Amino acid sequence: MNEKNFEYLRDQLKYTGFGDTLESELKEKMQKEEPNFTLTHNAQYGNDTATATLNFNKSKESDLYFFNSYKVELQKENSKENLEQTFYINKGSNITMKEAYNLMEGRSVNKDLTNKEGEIYNSWVQIDFKQSESNGNFKLNHYHQNYGYDLEAALSKHPIKELETPKYKEDLINSLKKGNLQSATFQKGGNEIKQYIEASPQFKTINIYDNNMKRIDNRKAQEEKQSESQQTSEKQSSKKQNQTADDDGPEVPKEAKKKKKSQSM
Repeated sequence: MNEKNFEYLRDQLKYTGFGDTLESELKEKMQKEEPNFTLTHNAQYGNDTATATLNFNKSKESDLYFFNSYKVELQKENSKENLEQTFYINKGSNITMKEAYNLMEGRSVNKDLTNKEGEIYNSWVQIDFKQSESNGNFKLNHYHQNYGYDLEAALSKHPIKELETPKYKEDLINSLKKGNLQSATFQKGGNEIKQYIEASPQFKTINIYDNNMKRIDNRKAQEEKQSESQQTSEKQSSKKQNQTADDDGPEVPKEAKKKKKSQSM
């Protein structure tokens, strides 16, 4: 067994989201020197169960093994049928196991990908469940940089408290880029309400859900943001008017008052 090859594959599994639980099994399979083998990884996301089958092939020219792809079977809590999708391992940034789950949930993931020429580009990726490829996979839709989706600008249209603190804002954006359904604090009428949001690059916006995971109309959410901003500006305007009303102008010195009196006489 090639020790360096083993270490490389072990790290590759770790950074693709499979942790170190498969390490001993990987070593055992590589020592057998069979032309190909698979490893199985199970993950639980809430009440959903995801099973990944990892595929490895041995080079025909050397003793090196390659981690080529992994197939995810997703069993959702309220569904009788499994959902399947195969994710391929590339030289660039791979889709992690958690990102694969998020994609199979219908959400979008932002990745730095590598094209056939070896050039790195940034893109949002989303599964199109209405279209299938010849290999049995669902089609992946890509929304590249020039598509014009600005996640930060989409978030700024809503009264989200986390956007006021740079660190919380950064964490929120990074989480959404990984395809997570993220909780956020919405400020409405002086109250703070917890809701859930996800990135929606196709429509250049974000999707918002209440505590019962019911989708909230985006137009309504933006109107609430405008209403919140209007209330804030009205309060500031009212405060300025009160300050003006309480201030009768600079006090006139007594000597100046006397001069004014004598001039009028």
